[in-house]
Amino acid sequence: MLNQFSLNGKIALITGASYGIGFAIASAFAKAGANVIFNDLKQEFVDKGIAAYREAGIDAKGYVCDITDEAQVNCLVKQIEMEVGTIDILVNNAGIIKRIPMHEMSAAEFRQVIDIDLNGPFIVSKAVIPSMIKKGYGKIINICSMMSELGRETVSAYAAAKGGLKMLTRNICSEYGEHNIQCNGIGPGYIATPQTAPLREMQPDGSRHPFDSFIIAKTPAARWGTPEDLQGPAVFLASDASDFVNGHILYVDGGILAYIGKQP
Repeated sequence: MLNQFSLNGKIALITGASYGIGFAIASAFAKAGANVIFNDLKQEFVDKGIAAYREAGIDAKGYVCDITDEAQVNCLVKQIEMEVGTIDILVNNAGIIKRIPMHEMSAAEFRQVIDIDLNGPFIVSKAVIPSMIKKGYGKIINICSMMSELGRETVSAYAAAKGGLKMLTRNICSEYGEHNIQCNGIGPGYIATPQTAPLREMQPDGSRHPFDSFIIAKTPAARWGTPEDLQGPAVFLASDASDFVNGHILYVDGGILAYIGKQP
């Protein structure tokens, strides 16, 4: 049974996986037997990522590539195919968030979030799908968000992008499922990463940060998630165990989306 979850010999590209959620997913793939490839915007970030993988005992290959640049992405995919082989698994992980009230956000700032969080996954998926069709096999995992379902103050661009990514996931499933390509999404809840560390710092009086208290109260699991919480779901969606799972968004959120919250 466990062989269904093996990624032995698979070639996996995880975008923006120098650290954080992408790094955790890529590390899980490597432990399941996959050859791990990642990209980042600058060589210094790629070098830091390679060093982190090496420290974890993982032999990963890193490339410099801007996922919003179609020409760069096409060159990256061709280079990977020449140097490593056809990409079996794609995880569209790279993304940004800008926390700005909508009426204060410029159109340029809105477009930047959409470009990275939605156009980027479209561009990279488009680049790998032809070879997946020829091979008759492919797994695409889009890192969505609870903001694919919910709105919240200051994240209009992010919510719009992630909502669009949810529907792109379903459309890739609809368009390419007959070629044995499965496209699914993972919707992380609030994950404890260096980026969210300021929201979890203890206050000078010893109390929780207000946002930390809010998240704990809204999560049935009564804790923040960890990058490691995403590893099992990602391996499942990348493996043969999910061959008849397509167009699905798997929310890994500790139960937030199922919960109305505690009575005040």
